[in-house]
Amino acid sequence: MLKRVLAVAAGMALLWSVPGWAADSGYFRGKTITYIVATGPGGGYDTYGRLIARYLQKYLPGSRVLVRNVPGAGHIVGANTIYASKPDGLTIGMFNTGLIYDQLLKRDGVLFDLTKFSWIGKAANDTRALMLSKSAGFRNIDDFIKAKGPIKFAASGVGSAAYNDTKIVADALHLNVQIVPGFTGNEGEMSMLRKEVVAEVGTAESMEDFVKQGHAFFALALSGDPSALPGVPRAAQYVKDRRGRELLALLNALSEIGRLTAGPPGIPANVLTEERQAYDDAMKDPQFLAEAKKLDLDIHPAPGPKVEAAIRAALNQPPETVAALKVAAGG
Repeated sequence: MLKRVLAVAAGMALLWSVPGWAADSGYFRGKTITYIVATGPGGGYDTYGRLIARYLQKYLPGSRVLVRNVPGAGHIVGANTIYASKPDGLTIGMFNTGLIYDQLLKRDGVLFDLTKFSWIGKAANDTRALMLSKSAGFRNIDDFIKAKGPIKFAASGVGSAAYNDTKIVADALHLNVQIVPGFTGNEGEMSMLRKEVVAEVGTAESMEDFVKQGHAFFALALSGDPSALPGVPRAAQYVKDRRGRELLALLNALSEIGRLTAGPPGIPANVLTEERQAYDDAMKDPQFLAEAKKLDLDIHPAPGPKVEAAIRAALNQPPETVAALKVAAGG
């Protein structure tokens, strides 16, 4: 009899260890979850968001997860919308880590506090890199640094994450650059092909296809992680002063937390735990990983508590670093 009881208990333990089972409290059954993506349709964030939404629905049984695109002001509008939502777990979403800059710089329009979001998880790293056009005549980063300039960089709008990243790199490496703002999508790459600009700073993932096509090369990796862009020189070896190292450390922190998912402040602990578990299970799902690979999406997940700690650390900057960031970002 005792053996039968132990066998049943062991079986129940196995049953409850199945991914997603323990997360099913019934709270989400029959409910619709709105997953906000802080960009327009198409592009990397939308692709990640729609894939994640489908697998969250799988691991929150009985729910329906709908993607809603809320673009504007470099992800600020979407983040504001998530932050102001009812804290019932039914509105969550994805936005850019560049909002850390916006909060540190106290940008107009920022109505959120990143430390107060209900963090659910992150799907990827956002490794930053400096990409150079092969037609520009630079053989490597050393040639580039020695150039007299001004060197033309493509970037998205003034104040965007890509614009701030570019300003930080230029400031940390003491480069004489001219940033040409206003590019979206692959417009910067098209400008490179027309030889209007010669360089771009952005996420390695977003620039990888252009590099693979042979039009450009990664000249500098801005992440300290040696597994990111192996063989590409690290920015840290070219930064000579304390201010540059502090700015680079902030950029490196942003590189390690990409494709974030969060909800508004105040989601009840049991509901947030259930969403976090569903998110973690989705990130491990073999079908999810296979689809991500087919879509060429980088998956380096981390759970909500770890993301929250990384966000707080990135925002915990001394006044000197914030002052340097303001100068680098153009005040």
